[in-house]
Amino acid sequence: QVQLVESGGGLVQAGGSLRLSCVASGRTVSNYAMGWFRQAPGKEREWVAGINWSGGSTYYATSVKGRFTISRDNAKNTMYLQMNSLKPEDTAVYLCAVDRTGSGYPGVVESGFGSWGQGTQVTVSS
Repeated sequence: QVQLVESGGGLVQAGGSLRLSCVASGRTVSNYAMGWFRQAPGKEREWVAGINWSGGSTYYATSVKGRFTISRDNAKNTMYLQMNSLKPEDTAVYLCAVDRTGSGYPGVVESGFGSWGQGTQVTVSS
């Protein structure tokens, strides 16, 4: 079983930047797609971005495209989310997850992910 730990969240003003990290332990995730989700208070969890096993293909929700960049370092068993031009509506708990379908390419729904971190809070003030 893989364990995921997110870090890098915090409080930032609108227009600012944060870089989230997701470190995996227990087994290598280099053969698996991964993704970032977020959940704001009172709202359903939503997919933010995904990356294939090699890092060569990345995918973004429309709401973050052009502002967020997902990447991974398989040698470090770590995935990242660089968030720029942050907006108050980006405020949420951000969670990383490992795809469980085995395809090597990420889906966009929760059911396709089998391992989750606890999340890191991102708060963007206006």
